[in-house]
Amino acid sequence: MASLGRTFSFRVVSLWVLNAAILWAQGDINEIHIAPQKSPAILAKASMTEPGLNNGIPIIRKEVDMVLVPVTITDSMDRLITGLTRENFQIFEGKTLQRIQHFSNEDAPVSLGIVMDASRSMRDKMKRVRDAVAQFCNDANPQDEFFLITFSDGPRLATDFTTRPEEIQNKLITIPVGGRTALLDAVYMGVNKMREAKYSRKALLIISDGGDNYSRYTAREVKSVVREGDVMIYAVGIFDRSVTTEEELRGPELLSEVAQESGGRAFTIDNSNDMDLVVRRVGLELRNQYVLAYRPENAPHDGKWHKIKIKLKAPKHFDFLRLRAKPGYYAGIQ
Repeated sequence: MASLGRTFSFRVVSLWVLNAAILWAQGDINEIHIAPQKSPAILAKASMTEPGLNNGIPIIRKEVDMVLVPVTITDSMDRLITGLTRENFQIFEGKTLQRIQHFSNEDAPVSLGIVMDASRSMRDKMKRVRDAVAQFCNDANPQDEFFLITFSDGPRLATDFTTRPEEIQNKLITIPVGGRTALLDAVYMGVNKMREAKYSRKALLIISDGGDNYSRYTAREVKSVVREGDVMIYAVGIFDRSVTTEEELRGPELLSEVAQESGGRAFTIDNSNDMDLVVRRVGLELRNQYVLAYRPENAPHDGKWHKIKIKLKAPKHFDFLRLRAKPGYYAGIQ
């Protein structure tokens, strides 16, 4: 890839083929729309060469004062950017510049929770969803661990943490479909389940086709627990643009709000045939993140929310690069 100076160079991970899918941004970076495709899209394999944490990530988890920040960089065409170095990033907590003590862009293992809608409206979409989730598990790092939560009238832990993707795939075949949509309750359960995670990097993949209409927890409560849980959320919404209920109309916005709280993103698609493409995109993003870690200058133990901001050190004419990361963290209490 082109060199941008002694301390700024990168590689582009091409994700989409023009004659396979049309992708355009709408709103902010946290939501994309994909038009129905006529032929399978081709995803390029990521190239990860920078030395870094990799298996050291679980070690960071033991250092209670360390703040771990996964960062995704894309260009104006939503292509993933790899090949940056520690010198290309700055971390601020409040207005104070922090020292980056650990840096990695390797494919380190992740604890992954799959939260899948099994309400009655998903009946005709389930085969596509099962196939996409199965491929997502197969493409993962061999050390990744997974659990599966399904939801309709309420959430249910279908498969506990496992490192065997076939356990998830086998369970997907037998999941019953029916009932209403307790989406927020399922997200709440997923974040709490992550307290048992083995790795510091944690992510939820949420798949749903409608807005919430049966949860006990409110959107405000769930967004709060998402912040506290330090779990990155990717949401895939399959929405019919002809919907008329208020819950369904609010569905895309709800998923986007929950994902943004975590530094993740929400995808909206019109056709379940595009499910495989989008779920593979999520997997590729997880494989191509930069992981920054720092110890706050005055390590707080106040239980409060601390804002952070990641800045990219790049020449001005490369301001088309976009950065996505969580907006802060809750400090623990000693």
